Amino acid sequence: MNNEAMKRSLRELCRIESVAGIDVSDDAPYGAGCAQALDYALELCRRLGFETKLCENHRCGWAQIGTGETVVGILAHLDVVPAGSGWSHPAYDLTEENGRLYGRGVSDDKGPTIACIYAMKDILGAGLPLKRRVRIIFGQSEESGDWDDMAYYREHEELPVFGFTPDADFPAIYGEKRLLNYKLTMPLEESGLLDIRGGSASNVVPDHCEARLLIDGRESCISASGKASHASTPEDGENAIAALAAKLASLLPQSPFVRFYRDRIGSSLNGELMGCALSDVESGKLTMNVGTVGVTDGNLVMEIDVRAPVTFEADAVTEPLRRAAAEYGIEVALTQDTPPVYMDKNGAVIRKLLAVYREETGDCSEPTVIGGGTYARAMDHIVAFGPMFPGRELTEHQRNEYLLAEDFCRLRSIYRKAILALASD
Repeated sequence: MNNEAMKRSLRELCRIESVAGIDVSDDAPYGAGCAQALDYALELCRRLGFETKLCENHRCGWAQIGTGETVVGILAHLDVVPAGSGWSHPAYDLTEENGRLYGRGVSDDKGPTIACIYAMKDILGAGLPLKRRVRIIFGQSEESGDWDDMAYYREHEELPVFGFTPDADFPAIYGEKRLLNYKLTMPLEESGLLDIRGGSASNVVPDHCEARLLIDGRESCISASGKASHASTPEDGENAIAALAAKLASLLPQSPFVRFYRDRIGSSLNGELMGCALSDVESGKLTMNVGTVGVTDGNLVMEIDVRAPVTFEADAVTEPLRRAAAEYGIEVALTQDTPPVYMDKNGAVIRKLLAVYREETGDCSEPTVIGGGTYARAMDHIVAFGPMFPGRELTEHQRNEYLLAEDFCRLRSIYRKAILALASD
């Protein structure tokens, strides 16, 4: 098994800066980098002998092997979050050092995507019989949250009967929390600040924030640093916006923005100060992350990412948040409400995937529920399966994102066996 070829393919894909929303055009609706990544993935699959299709105007694409009346789907995404600052290795390349593969997207989701492609290559090359076609579907807007690419696919292409997305954790994920995004707005002139900037995306814990303000009649700049992490696990990061707000508390104690942050957010990660500290047995506690802050059209705007427990509706979060913000002259708009995933953890698909994982690793851990949002939400009967093994450091959405080289190679074997389990009977 030539894993060096697989690494070369990952390197070429990582060199494409596929952040959604940059240089958008009619033929690149999610951005030029995303369209380039899609072209690369499809060309790689063609070279490996797959049937491929580029959908209209780069809206999405797919590649498949095998024959049969039904399709097993692998939902992968080629877009990445912005690199941010402070990398010790080139963000848009692949660097192998001390058993680690560094680069933006190596764990989320370019590395797992390449591993699935090569797993399909192994099956095709070995001539193994399949009762169903196996189709890897390439998305380009997973990180931006609108998932228009998957909506296009559902409307125009054949739907899988079941499958998986390689974009979460092992052993398997049978539930995902409700995803809520909010935009909080107040006039900048009423905030007490001259300017403020921080964060790169709502689903990332921000690692830098800075503000301009007047102190004793003189303009000053205050900044704060933090540690980036995925918004679904804010406890793994350090929020730079919260750190800056704490600094501003002694400088601008009467600022409505500063008071709101101190009184209603602070260092809380679970909505306690906002009055929405929800929790359930099925999926645990709500998480809340202030991902970005900036100035738009004369308004100070914050974006807040919330992962709500699976048994709660959006209003259980929205109404307390609006009441809390109104006291400080802040308006709240719900900009995204993605319903949760909650499947039978004893269903056939999860049972088969668990059996493959347990045979390969010897780990008999039970499937879990996560706060992250994956393409499992995009189509029926899709579950999240890997790529992160229990106990591994989670670095997606962070600087120096990496995947262990041995894990990358192991993914190829696990996904090959998983595909065979789903497509052969």
